[in-house]
Amino acid sequence: MIKKLLTSYIYNSIIDNWELEAFGDYLADNTLTFADVASKISDLHNFFKINMIEKGSKIALVGKNSTNWVIVHLATISYGAVIVPILSNFSYDNIANIINHSDSKFLFADSNIYEEISKSNLPNLDMVFSLSDFKNMKGSKDIIFSSAKIKKEDFKIKDIANSETAIIIYTSGTTGFSKGVMLAHNSLAANIKFAMENIEIKNGDKQLSFLPLAHVFACMFDFLYPFSRGVHITFLSQLPTPQILIKALGEIRPHLILSVPLILEKIYYKQVKPVLDKPIMKIIWRTPILSILIKKKLNKKISDSFGGRFHQFIVGGSALNKNVEKFFKDINFKLSVGYGMTECGPLISYTPSQNHIFRSCGRIIDCLKIKIDSSDPLNEVGEIMVAGENVFLGYYKNDETTKEVFTSDGWFKTGDLGVIDETGTIFIRGRSKNMLLGSSGENIYPEEIESIYNAYPYIMESLIVQRENNLYALIFPDFDKMNADNVDEEKLKDILQKNRKSINKRLPLFSRVSGYEIMHDEFEKNPTKKIKRFLYK
Repeated sequence: MIKKLLTSYIYNSIIDNWELEAFGDYLADNTLTFADVASKISDLHNFFKINMIEKGSKIALVGKNSTNWVIVHLATISYGAVIVPILSNFSYDNIANIINHSDSKFLFADSNIYEEISKSNLPNLDMVFSLSDFKNMKGSKDIIFSSAKIKKEDFKIKDIANSETAIIIYTSGTTGFSKGVMLAHNSLAANIKFAMENIEIKNGDKQLSFLPLAHVFACMFDFLYPFSRGVHITFLSQLPTPQILIKALGEIRPHLILSVPLILEKIYYKQVKPVLDKPIMKIIWRTPILSILIKKKLNKKISDSFGGRFHQFIVGGSALNKNVEKFFKDINFKLSVGYGMTECGPLISYTPSQNHIFRSCGRIIDCLKIKIDSSDPLNEVGEIMVAGENVFLGYYKNDETTKEVFTSDGWFKTGDLGVIDETGTIFIRGRSKNMLLGSSGENIYPEEIESIYNAYPYIMESLIVQRENNLYALIFPDFDKMNADNVDEEKLKDILQKNRKSINKRLPLFSRVSGYEIMHDEFEKNPTKKIKRFLYK
């Protein structure tokens, strides 16, 4: 167990940063200081106690990122109850099923979401509150916050053992089967401890939270860790379109940025690559002195578009395209690629940008042990297995599936395939469930083939599937570039056919693609922007 309690991280940050700004919603005049947060937590604790919320009671939370969302989260876990954050873009039926399966007694939700899920049978819910104003949408007991701020000496949080469950997160995953991941206080405390020692931010710094907080990656590194450091976090509730996101980043100028790969990939393929593909730029790129100057200029321009003062730009959630990573590494962008899973709350490996090794996802963090299920972990791909402080407690009310993902001696089987070098640096090769089997038993990793296809013009995304022992590429085109270059679908088919033949020459015989299919709708994805592969088998 981590020596320091999760509740101590919360309490100490509030006390140490009492007068500093803690939370605010983008384009709203509702900034809260850490003292304000203390008052709201105390008021919610009193309300929970009066209304028979007990240690271990489940409280569901579904809505857009906001100050009220994080206040409910903090109040729940610091009370000893269990928070059940639910992604707001889940289907309404799925949200209702999660509320029921988790045995949640209270629900805090955006009003429009509750209007839809209230049509379902929700027998366990005692009370439902609007996240906008905390009014009770299922009765008369509204939550009234005191107008008088609590005094620092009067603010108290009871110690909650790190062995207790803090959160149950239901993941859609790419397998199509949602499971309630039970994370102990210890898992969250272990992630915070590692981040404090390895990810640079300090009190008074700024953070922009735009990834969904109901996902553990954002919850930890856009919220819980920055909060424990005394950082001022601004929440973007709108859909982070490129225009809105760049505007908000330019105004907030955050000191730490979390992102999914899609954002950097769009910048590279939409804005950077068309410039680099010009003949004159190819010459400049190969000329040492000119190359240094242009790379420095590109780094500054792109960094400035993200606010210009971030210490680290951390990408997680899914693999970053090889060509995109190479470009950002070449220009010395402060980029690091981490690796994690909901079941580890989330971190498994990370290395700061200055020490990051190309195509790796960092070194195993110090509170975990790792092993590769192969006879030669340095060279032979095997399943990545971990054990340690931040591994989850199990799947809620699902002992059978819990047993399936643990070895008899307690190692968690991640389902990811990879190798590891002598320094503990991990190189992921794919998902074991995604791995395809060639006609002679060869292991085929579709992600590796997809990364090659995605680097070609007019391909926005690709997906490799197996049909009757043959591989096919499902292609979602870059329609904007097609329109700009006056390429219609018939021309695209010719281009894709030539590309396929060219790519096949680079691949082993068993990995070669037999044909392709043009997709006219974007691939359906989960919240971390991974394609839901099970839909396209």
